[in-house]
Amino acid sequence: MPQIVKPLGATKKKTIVGRGASSKGRACGRGHDGQNSRSGGGVRLGFEGGQMPLYRRVARRGFSNSPFKKEYEAINLKDLEVSYEAGEVVNEASLKEKGLLKGHEAIAKILSVGELSKALTIEGIKCSATAAEKIKAAGGEIK
Repeated sequence: MPQIVKPLGATKKKTIVGRGASSKGRACGRGHDGQNSRSGGGVRLGFEGGQMPLYRRVARRGFSNSPFKKEYEAINLKDLEVSYEAGEVVNEASLKEKGLLKGHEAIAKILSVGELSKALTIEGIKCSATAAEKIKAAGGEIK
């Protein structure tokens, strides 16, 4: 059986600092003097040396509606074609049951990707205009 050999340079010895001139001695790779050479030295995130930081210089104006925006989970007609039998009712509960809608706060919207050959009843779910046309053409209805 062949022996497994690690390639050359695959492992490297850890550099131990501050243990004399043979290693990274004296300043231990921190440079000579200054704030960052000291233990506990350094500045907080966003600090600009006393200059007024960017996050305080830039004005905050206006109102953002993003916390209130609704994000819809896209459900395609081809997914309904595979998952549902003719005459079945498509609602949020049945979509979650069949694994097409995940998450307890998810909201579904049916899009027109693919074809539908079965008559399905859509209840309480948004549809795009072209998806609604295809559902009605297949003999289904939207409530």
